[in-house]
Amino acid sequence: MHAWRGHAFGPPEILVWEEVDDPPLAEGEVRIEVAAAAINFPDVLFTAGAHQVKPTPPFIPGFEVAGLVVESREPSLPPGARVAATLPGSGGYATHAIAGPRTTYALPDAMPFEDAAAMTITYQTGYFALHRRAGVQPGDTVLVHAGAGGVGSAAIQLAKAAGATVIATAGGEEKTAVCRALGADVAIDYRREDFVAIVKERTSGRGADIVFDPVGGDVFDQSTKCVAFEGRIVVIGFASGRIPAARANHLLVKNYSVVGLYWGTYSRARPDLTRRAQDELYALYGQGAIKPLVSAAPPMAEAKAAMKAVASRATTGKVVLTTARGGGALAR
Repeated sequence: MHAWRGHAFGPPEILVWEEVDDPPLAEGEVRIEVAAAAINFPDVLFTAGAHQVKPTPPFIPGFEVAGLVVESREPSLPPGARVAATLPGSGGYATHAIAGPRTTYALPDAMPFEDAAAMTITYQTGYFALHRRAGVQPGDTVLVHAGAGGVGSAAIQLAKAAGATVIATAGGEEKTAVCRALGADVAIDYRREDFVAIVKERTSGRGADIVFDPVGGDVFDQSTKCVAFEGRIVVIGFASGRIPAARANHLLVKNYSVVGLYWGTYSRARPDLTRRAQDELYALYGQGAIKPLVSAAPPMAEAKAAMKAVASRATTGKVVLTTARGGGALAR
């Protein structure tokens, strides 16, 4: 096989495309010929050695893939099966990847590989955040920050599918237009508009029932000013770079909750729940209620440039690397 490997930590430029020995399969594992591999911001952190999962070099980035099973030690996933998989130890930026049965999902027949690769981690994150952690109900108002990004775009669609009114924030006219196209009822350009004032105005002063926050920092602080009585702020991450501190006295007086959602813990501790969530996501996809925003699908050869674009937040939705199997060109 061939793969993008890092022999030390650093920016995407440190990755090298090289031949790698095919690892043997353990009982229950499958070898997937990669057709598409999604790029997530954590892949950039992983390569830099700044992710929660810190590998030992040499390492291969990439946490989610889609493709064809070419070798199997799992009877339920025979060779030829079209699958998507999450890779707890990474390894997706390659011609082949190894996955276990707990995190490998048979695909609906009509789902393209690019959509499949973009519909595991971010959509499961949105699903768990909204349904399990925040208990979204029809008629709720959901404030989604960074709505044009990977997890934000998924959250907009999932909140709308649940019957909620969605207010989304994003930076600039192009990204707010993306939010509206995804289904947001209101899209706010946080660079020039006060989202606190607009949320209060749109909810007649009540505030948002649910705040979906992958940004942290000042965005979290401001969100506490427009969360509703008995509302829920779901902490997804800290893309701003600053981890905020919740004010316990404010929680007490205003009667709202701050809850966390880290998808990786569910993937490890409750794979039964991640599988159930994925089944529900595939059902929503089949109904046309959700569809990943794949804004770019460059060939695997362009992995480093694509990672840099994601790191600079110059992209919208998901960027998915493709191989010859998925319609793109393999790096040589």
